[in-house]
Formats: sequence, structure tokens, C-alpha cells
Amino acid sequence: MRALPLFLAGLWGLASVSHGAEKTPRPGGSADGGMALPAFTVPYSMYASPESLKRFREVLAEGKQSPGLGGGIEAARRFYDKINTDRVERLKKLYPVKLSTQTIAGVGADVAEPAAGIAPANRRRVLINLHGGGFLWGARSGALVEAIPVAAVGKIKVIGIDYRQGPEHVFPAASDDVVAVYRELLKTYPAKNIGIYGCSAGGILTGEVVARLIEDSVERPGAIGTFCSSLAPIGGDSSYVSPALSGDPVGSGPVSIEHLPYFKGADAADPLVLPANSPDMLKKFPPTLLITGTRDFAMSSVLQSQRLLTNAGVETDLHVWDGMWHSFFSDPELPESKEAYAVIAAFFDKHLGK
Repeated sequence: MRALPLFLAGLWGLASVSHGAEKTPRPGGSADGGMALPAFTVPYSMYASPESLKRFREVLAEGKQSPGLGGGIEAARRFYDKINTDRVERLKKLYPVKLSTQTIAGVGADVAEPAAGIAPANRRRVLINLHGGGFLWGARSGALVEAIPVAAVGKIKVIGIDYRQGPEHVFPAASDDVVAVYRELLKTYPAKNIGIYGCSAGGILTGEVVARLIEDSVERPGAIGTFCSSLAPIGGDSSYVSPALSGDPVGSGPVSIEHLPYFKGADAADPLVLPANSPDMLKKFPPTLLITGTRDFAMSSVLQSQRLLTNAGVETDLHVWDGMWHSFFSDPELPESKEAYAVIAAFFDKHLGK
């Protein structure tokens, strides 16, 4: 079994020679498996598109301008709403849709429908989108960013829910809102014809909602999608490595739910907060689509969630884009984004109604 380490060592030496540079210092390891990495430059992925490199540079610049929460929650919401509103305008030019606002079960919602009409096969189907934004921002414009392309590509109605967020509200307010909307939709659509998906906070909330439905013995949706975050805690290798590759302001290391104002007072061991805590509950999850990128700080969470669901016997479909950052498909011009929209539409088309 010594052949593999020797082979890797040979490749390491070959790489140094082929680049005509002095041999790169090797990482130092500790007994607990921790690695002290030497300073080095990681080039942008050779597999990523030129369009994504251009946008990546812009994302780095935007990150430096973010007010975070230091300037107050309203300043942060205005900052991200401006970015998302610009995306919505670009999306509408690429993906023609009809937009409307509704109140469902007392909860506000933004609805996107394909301008050319809903496909006949989807007239008895509907998707619920749960927007991202750290459970702090993303309502309205952020929901439309995630709903518009999927509605157009999938030729299906998408309902983006304006769920309650922190710091004004705390867990389980968002779950309550989504479950209320879901129960109302059950009066019109069979559960097997309803899909739920979300990115980042929306990916976490999607898992929480399914866990809540299972807990309350409500029929589960036909399929779900957890993107950019999922059922397991945000940690693992990507929580250390990916921030360095994406300039993400989250920082290095695991992100505990205690860091999010929405989860003030919540128990991280509660499977209604993190469904990964309950293998028995995971067995009851519907088919799940998982999407992430290698420069996403939450990538390891997505990979671990796919592993746990697979071990629980749940059908999963995992897609990872090399070089892509957190919520990369929010920008519609990227080839990778268009691929993601197609994957999402095809997944729900395959599973809803089954």
C-alpha cells in the first residue's frame, strides 16, 4: 500500500519541475490530521468558463463593498436588494415570464410563470422557491432571481415565498410560513406534484420544512432541491479552504447556526433545525437534488447531506461545478448558470407526479 503515497510524491516533484520553479514547500501535518498550508496561489479553474472568471472578479469587488451587519440590517438589505434587482432585470430579458404578487395563507409571495404559458404536463404541478440571504435578506428580488429562470426553462409556475426572517423573527417562524403556504397549495395540487427548492438559507429552510412536514404527518412533496447549503451543518474542508478561494466574507471554519440571528435560542441538535441529526427522519425525505461549487464555503455541507441521504436510502442527484462560488447561478449569463437551470428543470420534471 506504499505505492500510492510514492506515486503522489512523484507527481508533486514533477509538477515543480514542469513549472520551472523551486520546489513548493510541502504542507505540514499534525497528529490530529490538521494541515499547516504554505502560502501559494491557486489559479482560477481550468474547467470554468471565461464568463465566470469575469463575473468572479466582480463578485470579489462586491464583497469588499458589503456593509455586512455593521451598518445595521436595513443597510445590508438595501445593498443586497440592489444587486438582486439588477439581476432580475437581466433575467427578465433572457427568460420571459409573467410576474405577480399574491398572498397565500396570509403569507406574501412572488409568482413567476413562463410568458409562453405553462406546459400542459405542468398544469397540475407547482414549485415553491425559498430564497437565500442568511435568513436576513433576499425577500422579493432575491426570490425572483431564483424563480424566474426555473419558471421559464421548466415551463412551470414557481411561487417564491416571502417568509419571516431575522433579526425581527426567530426559528421556527420561516418554517411556519412555508408550511402554511404548502398546506394551502395542497387544496389545489397533489403533494406528489409539489416541489420545493432553495439556495443558501433557502436550502437549509427546504430541509427544515420537509422535516416539519414529516414531524406533523403531512404528506411530503414530490421532490426537493437543496442548493448552496443543505441538511448538514456548514463545516468540513470547504468551510476552511473555499473562503480562501473565493474571498468570501464569511471567514474560515464551520458556521454554527448560533451565528445567525434567526436561530437565536434554537437547538442545533434539533432535527427540525438540522435534519441531518435524525437518520430516521432522513429515510422519509423525497428525492433530493443537491447543487454546489468547489469555491462555495458550504460545499462540504452539501456533500455530507448527499452522503447521509444516500445512506438513508433516499434518491439523490448531486451536481458540483468546479471553480464556482456560493450561489453562482444567481447570475444568469454564465454558461454554468444555464446548465444549473436545465438540471433543476429536468430533475423536477422527472420526479414530480411519480
